[in-house]
Amino acid sequence: MNPTLQPLNPEAQRVHQWRNRLHTWIMVSGSALLMALIAYSVFGAPGVVWAVVLTAFGLWQAGRVSPRMVLKLYKARALTSEEVPQLHQLMRELTRRADLPAVPQLYYVPSQMMNAFAVGRIDDSAVAVTDGLIRNLTLRQLVGVLAHEVSHIRNEDLTVMALGDVLSRLTGTLSTIGLLVGIPAALLTNGGVVPWVTIAALVAAPTVGGLLQLALSRTREYDADLDAAGLTGDPEGLASALQTLEQKQGSMWEKLVLPGSRSPEPSLLRSHPKTPDRVRRLLSLRTTTPPIIARPDRPMRPARSIVPPVRRPRINMGRMGLWY
Repeated sequence: MNPTLQPLNPEAQRVHQWRNRLHTWIMVSGSALLMALIAYSVFGAPGVVWAVVLTAFGLWQAGRVSPRMVLKLYKARALTSEEVPQLHQLMRELTRRADLPAVPQLYYVPSQMMNAFAVGRIDDSAVAVTDGLIRNLTLRQLVGVLAHEVSHIRNEDLTVMALGDVLSRLTGTLSTIGLLVGIPAALLTNGGVVPWVTIAALVAAPTVGGLLQLALSRTREYDADLDAAGLTGDPEGLASALQTLEQKQGSMWEKLVLPGSRSPEPSLLRSHPKTPDRVRRLLSLRTTTPPIIARPDRPMRPARSIVPPVRRPRINMGRMGLWY
């Protein structure tokens, strides 16, 4: 545990931390084992070696991608300290508490969706926030959300998730090669005997790999919630933010135009844990100790000139979809 983090409830935090770490190792090990089995079934022992080499190369490539390149895909722009001084002050406080080598750069995404995400490495990172998030959350809630993203950076979750993504993609690619090339070759060399077990494994492997990747994402979200509570000393602030995000995700017009769009997802297909579960875990860490990083429970109310106006989502029949 990082010595700069002060536990809120030592026993509860220890249980959460070990459980999440165990889950992470199980998911990563399971994904790696699945990839190795598919590589061996398609190419034999040399296939496992090449799979390891390709995984290492994929991770190296992912580490070289600048966070600015990723943010360009979202049309994000940097937020200066003159525009949102309160958020920049918060980022400096959280960086100091998390003992990061550099303060993550704040970026703004022109979208009415309420969202925040982190990109980059521990020494070169950025946190992006949307217009909807800034305008709908209170300062206390924003502290919790930013602490959650800083925790992702501090724990190097971005690298862990990149590893899970590389393993999942490589497993899918190897399965496709096996079905298109390996199975026909086996039929020719084995006198037409159909290897049903191998076929079933190759067909199921991409789905299993995807489910393991989603489970890994959910585990890292739990861990980031836990560390965010440790950074701020205010688990209720993040719990309140999660509840607000859950309540405001769908507006009335969306429910009318797209009925059923908010139908509950099966737990296995969710990239994030269910909000009630996250809130329950956070509230189990409550204490009577005052928050370490405290902000008033009121909106920040950024000036209109800070963020350009954004149109509401609209249906574009020519592009067959919903566009911002």
